[in-house]
Amino acid sequence: MSAETRPATAGGPDGHVRRVRLPADRRTPAAARALVRSVLTEAQLDELLNEALLLTTELTTNAVEHAGTELDIEVTADEIGLTVTVSDFASGPVEELIVGVRNEADEITEVAERGRGLLLVDHFASRWGTTYLPTGKGVWFRLDRSGSVDAGPDAAAAHGTASGDARPANSAPSAAAVSELMKISPDAYADDPLPDFATNLLSGVAEMVGAAGGLIRLDRGDGTGPQVLARYGRQPRTGNELLHVPLTVHRPYAGELELDAAPSAYARPLAVLAAERLSLHLENDRLRRADVRRQAWLTFLAEASELLAQSLDVELTMALVPQLVVPRLGQWCAVHTTDEWGRLRLAAASHADESVLPQLHKVLAETGPDSVQARLREASRSAAQVPLGGPMEGFAVPLIARGQRLGTLAVGRHQRHRHDPDEVAVLEDVARRAALAIENARIHAERRRVAQTLQQSLLPPVLPVVEGIGFAAEYVPTGGDADVGGDFYDVVPLPDGRWLVVIGDVSGKGVQAAAVTGLVRDVIRVLVGDGKPLPEVLTRLNETLVERGGGRYCTLALAAVGPVDGGRLDVSLHLAGHDRPVLLRGGGGGGFVGTGGTALGLLDRISTPTAEVPLAPGDALVFYTDGVTERRRGRELFGTERLREAAAPLAGYSADVVAARLRATALGFSVEAPRDDIAILVLRNEAT
Repeated sequence: MSAETRPATAGGPDGHVRRVRLPADRRTPAAARALVRSVLTEAQLDELLNEALLLTTELTTNAVEHAGTELDIEVTADEIGLTVTVSDFASGPVEELIVGVRNEADEITEVAERGRGLLLVDHFASRWGTTYLPTGKGVWFRLDRSGSVDAGPDAAAAHGTASGDARPANSAPSAAAVSELMKISPDAYADDPLPDFATNLLSGVAEMVGAAGGLIRLDRGDGTGPQVLARYGRQPRTGNELLHVPLTVHRPYAGELELDAAPSAYARPLAVLAAERLSLHLENDRLRRADVRRQAWLTFLAEASELLAQSLDVELTMALVPQLVVPRLGQWCAVHTTDEWGRLRLAAASHADESVLPQLHKVLAETGPDSVQARLREASRSAAQVPLGGPMEGFAVPLIARGQRLGTLAVGRHQRHRHDPDEVAVLEDVARRAALAIENARIHAERRRVAQTLQQSLLPPVLPVVEGIGFAAEYVPTGGDADVGGDFYDVVPLPDGRWLVVIGDVSGKGVQAAAVTGLVRDVIRVLVGDGKPLPEVLTRLNETLVERGGGRYCTLALAAVGPVDGGRLDVSLHLAGHDRPVLLRGGGGGGFVGTGGTALGLLDRISTPTAEVPLAPGDALVFYTDGVTERRRGRELFGTERLREAAAPLAGYSADVVAARLRATALGFSVEAPRDDIAILVLRNEAT
């Protein structure tokens, strides 16, 4: 075969040719092997797979390391064999073309000068050679099937395996040995199969190249630094004589394979094969761990959101945030809020070591151009992440919700490593969720304050103190105390010296119900202040609600009470759709009194019969709203009969005691918060 001649291949429809250009990087050998594997599969030359992959790895690895240019890979297969050519574009001196050079040395390490660096190619290939072109140079090899024409005596001689020219048994690894090495796989049922797999792989390649020792180091980027994943033989020596092969893994993983082996042409290709086989499983491990970690972060964020959403108290919400962050996302955490003047105030802080908490508070309180306070103000103003220097190293992110800057969330770095990008993203997400939770708590607090203020304006601040008459009231707002209820009560003086006891319930809740409640209360006060009789007051109030009530109605109980001779109290009772009050006799016993009438705001004409109820000394009238009788325990209602039974033993007690005991009984009926406002008003004859 002449120096310029390429190996002959079968053409026509039975030939398979692939060409590809690859960059000069560490992943090129793997891509070249994939190309060779696909061609061999198409040509049904699977018996050549191990040798072809090994030699392809050697040629591409050498080209990547020494040429530093793009590579052209050409793979040609026919019915009897395979040819692979690896060409680069590096300029160099033109040397004599070497084709089929045999290694005539007695030892495998004593290679002829012209064949140095291509020992594996010389050992396994049927033929091989080099080419020089104006654009660069290349190396090719030919592998033929056993028993083919090209694999006859001449080919055997070129291969160095002719009779009488056998190599030493340990001169180079056999194809079977390489095949067995590549068959090593992790145990699919082991909890952590990588250490055993790496150890077996390292032992196999070390024994094949005669290495005295070897290590596989892996850094998973979790802050623990490089760890020994596998070890073989003695500790590798330090120095340039070591064979270093980096693991082709993605960040944050990094690692390398080290072999303490004598220099040889086949040591590096075998080490590269082993390293890339290990790298494939390391990539699977990295992706699996990344997926598990991502799922863990998603679970953490979901749980954090649930915890933050459960609290509608501003202080509790801010105190909860550092507890969520420490120690999982940092050594310490501090939440600062911004007041109306833009000043930062420490709201909550936590540290993994509670003994360091006073020092943390001291550092956070320091002022100055380089202080933590200055960096926190910068984060708040710029609405961006800002790093924090010592002594409390970390970073700060702003707390922003609905466009409002609420403050900052500062987090200290981990004890052994800095935050990775995933942790920073999670912390920024926690800051967004925390800011939204704080803003929601603030809105709820403001709404609750408004509701409480409005509710208080609809109730008398204190009940009047009248000689011989005892007044007492209890009011329990609904469980959602951010809404204003429609229940109300009042005690109003009448022009004739008597007192008017009022208790009512406007349908619905919220601002509209509060507006109607205020309307009813004010109309009653104005009309009775003008001396209007109670039937007329109810009629005029009904007209007002029909006209201006917005479809809402009101139940009402009015009782005008005044003293008469003998210490008795005379009560004129009017019920407009309201429940009848309970009359407690001073000597014991009780029952309902009064006659039901029409609720106000539903019909143009109403009926409110008057009932005269005399109260002897010690007698009491108990007024209430439906929040008492309709309190639920499952499907069971508290009801009017239970109220009467609870009130009967209280005969003879003061008005304050009666109201307080009935309130406690109603609340104790169920463990749930009240679904409706509870109002209880007690009128008692205190004469002796």
